[in-house]
Amino acid sequence: MVAVFKERLREIDPMYVTFEGLQTLQVNLGNICNQTCAHCHVNASPAGDRIMGPAVMEKIVGLLTRRAGITLDITGGCPEMNPHFRALVEKTRGNSSRRMVRSNLTIMTEPGMEWLPGFYRDQELVIIASLPCYQEENVERQRGTGVFARSIEALRTLNGFGYGGTLELNLVYNPSGPLIPGSQRELEEAYKTELLTRYGIRFNNLYTIANAPIGRFREYLEAKGAYERYLAMLATRFNPEAARNIMCRTLVSVDWKGFLYNCDFNQAIGLPITSGSGEILKIDDLEEAATTGAELFLAQHCYCCTAGEGSSCTGALS
Repeated sequence: MVAVFKERLREIDPMYVTFEGLQTLQVNLGNICNQTCAHCHVNASPAGDRIMGPAVMEKIVGLLTRRAGITLDITGGCPEMNPHFRALVEKTRGNSSRRMVRSNLTIMTEPGMEWLPGFYRDQELVIIASLPCYQEENVERQRGTGVFARSIEALRTLNGFGYGGTLELNLVYNPSGPLIPGSQRELEEAYKTELLTRYGIRFNNLYTIANAPIGRFREYLEAKGAYERYLAMLATRFNPEAARNIMCRTLVSVDWKGFLYNCDFNQAIGLPITSGSGEILKIDDLEEAATTGAELFLAQHCYCCTAGEGSSCTGALS
């Protein structure tokens, strides 16, 4: 399937299997999280022990200082649980054109974390928050009992700090099962209507993201006997329009040790960017590697980004 995927991309344009240039640096601060979600592709949990330290963070700060205009995309697990999260955010202020934090929302309701919304505001961070559905039953099936109510509480708090208005608050939808997201525009309209009517909550954009068949979601698919069927569905729904805009052409993902990947999904399965001699590249190598136009490292899960309207860390691609 991987060879066929590469050939499909080459048929559109031979350049679509190569790295175009660094626009977004996605930094995964580790796999520690206050939740244990059924669909999590990085297998994050409260027991997570892969946590990025200050040494790697300093190299990230240095790179952003030298190269203006790069978007910083901070993710996890739950990135706010990294003990050095605050320092990283403060040190990158003014060094990045756009700084985003991917939050699970409930972290803001944990004891001792009440400072987060004000910190987000003061640092002018873009918040990308996971809310897989606007219906309580669906959220709790995927993320656990009580998560929906705590998420609503966090969203109301963010609204009170100006998010969803002058400050950017984006929500993320992903299906709870082996499905391809529907129309992002239609889902966004439904989310905005339901959340405003029921809870008085406002947000800016909804991003629809297809579940990658890796990590806990792959385990779920295999337990249901649906893994091969899901892969086949993704391949059948291949969309050339979405393929033109796959995020790995302009994004590099950095793991907690500083190793480089074409995306967070590749990071989750241990498929790093390597040199011609097979050496795994690290953050120290990124500036040179970003100019080479090297071929992307692809796997069968890549079909999830090109199925239907397409899927990226910032939503639909077509």
